[in-house]
Amino acid sequence: MSDLEILTVDQPEHLRVLRSKSKKVQRVTPKLVAFAQKMLETMRKANGVGLAAPQVGVLQRFLVVEFPEDEENDLPPETYILYNPEIEKGKGEQIGLEGCLSIPGYIGEVSRHEQITVKALNDRGQPVRHKLNGYPARVFQHEIDHLDGVLYTDKLTDPASFQPVETGQEEAAEMEAALS
Repeated sequence: MSDLEILTVDQPEHLRVLRSKSKKVQRVTPKLVAFAQKMLETMRKANGVGLAAPQVGVLQRFLVVEFPEDEENDLPPETYILYNPEIEKGKGEQIGLEGCLSIPGYIGEVSRHEQITVKALNDRGQPVRHKLNGYPARVFQHEIDHLDGVLYTDKLTDPASFQPVETGQEEAAEMEAALS
């Protein structure tokens, strides 16, 4: 069971961490991999699809992402744990709603690349590349922004799009919008 706390913007000491740039991971260690697993558990418990290390108070460049099972297309859940992720290429544009575990109870409209290529290290410290489109590309861009101290509210297409939703339903509203 995970005992990690997700930092939220409503607490000044948390906001300072969330607004800080993370340091590069020097070496992927078993201890770091175990911590990333705890982040995954914390994210699942909070009904999220992504969580970056700064969101749990660690200013290092790593993140976890998990897309739910796609029963319609008979696809299993996809889980990513990436260290030092960077967007290598991005093209096209998509505009959609985003929510964030660190900004509970709100969603807003953000413009992102439609397609990206992310390079990173996996949990064995080996280089990997992922080509992502649509919603997965949006999630990765959002989480990588966290590593640079950037929140989705910094990128709203229109401040009027920032709206309340039931706390805990941010990611569901985001995914529903992406699928419609």
